[in-house]
Amino acid sequence: MYFAGLDIGARYTKALIINSEARILTKRMSTSGFDNNVISKNMLNNLCGELGITINEVNKIGVTGSGKKNIDFADYEFSEILASGKSLFFLNKNVRTIIEVGAEESRVVKLNSNGKVIDSVINEKCAAGTGTFVELMARTLEITLKEFSELSLKSEKRIPMNAQCIVFAESEVVSLIHSGVDKKDIVRAVNDAIASRIASMARRVKVEPEVALIGGLAKNFGFVFSLKNNLELDNLVIPDDPEYMGAYGVALLAMEG
Repeated sequence: MYFAGLDIGARYTKALIINSEARILTKRMSTSGFDNNVISKNMLNNLCGELGITINEVNKIGVTGSGKKNIDFADYEFSEILASGKSLFFLNKNVRTIIEVGAEESRVVKLNSNGKVIDSVINEKCAAGTGTFVELMARTLEITLKEFSELSLKSEKRIPMNAQCIVFAESEVVSLIHSGVDKKDIVRAVNDAIASRIASMARRVKVEPEVALIGGLAKNFGFVFSLKNNLELDNLVIPDDPEYMGAYGVALLAMEG
């Protein structure tokens, strides 16, 4: 049996197919584009093709994400909070706090010992705590996201960033560049600023170990280091496919029916 999960984000769409043993068989990510329905269906058809099946052979399809209302071929629709809670608790029964940093928004989810969501907080008004902010800063510094991830760890100098808005933060970074500040120190400042904002949000739900980090920024080594320092954590649980946890969660929920 096959079950599919779709996470229709503002910037990126993630799709995957699992089997009845909850193993991810294939997955794919694409920019969301203008027509979520067409793009996600094409993605799912391509994934089915990789497995030698048709979309009609997928038993159930679950969808989540900001664009979930645009999908007309899914069997189930779930909130992003429920989706991430399901996937992380399925993978690690000790997880109690989930921090998700996506392209356009970030959220923190609190679970009880049964995996039930008992609290959550979301930031969708300011981009200064999201992956989009990192992408903009990387372009401003003329470095790749991989370089951005690694440079921060080479910094030995802490520089505070005062700007709380993405527009002013970009101006502040440009000013630092013109002042001759080393790129690695600027990258660290950006990661520290994002981590501080996320940590402040996380404390509103009273962070309880174990803490999991998902979303694209979970692959940013410098941000992970900064977040651990801000939350005074020795460890962060980061799954193998951190940006696919929403899609994985709805696939699991679809399998349960």
